[in-house]
Amino acid sequence: MKEVYDFLKECKTYYLATVENDQPRVRPLGTLLIYENKLYIQTGKIKNVSKQLMANPKAEICACNGTEWIRVAGKLLPDERREAKKAMLDAFPNLRRMYSEDDDNTIVYYFADAKATFSSFTAAPRTIRF
Repeated sequence: MKEVYDFLKECKTYYLATVENDQPRVRPLGTLLIYENKLYIQTGKIKNVSKQLMANPKAEICACNGTEWIRVAGKLLPDERREAKKAMLDAFPNLRRMYSEDDDNTIVYYFADAKATFSSFTAAPRTIRF
């Protein structure tokens, strides 16, 4: 999982795909944290992405560093604990202008049953599960 985290951090921006009814939805994100040996992302509960994940936790992240790309597929499950929210906001202090671990909007999700696939045009795909 650390290799997945490092790759995504190097890319800075990743694209998160969710489903809304029968329509795929994709948006750029950048929050990423390993906390208690799980890979976390963060958003606001009032955002459509959060509503989509609550209705269907299946999601996929995609990012590219120019020569390789990664797809991480799995379920994004909510973690409502204050400690998890605080850890994310401590890692991204610029988010504190909009979010707090004590508000009713901040939510963090962690990957469960995740499969990360590293790909390129010059090598066979490589998979990591976590």
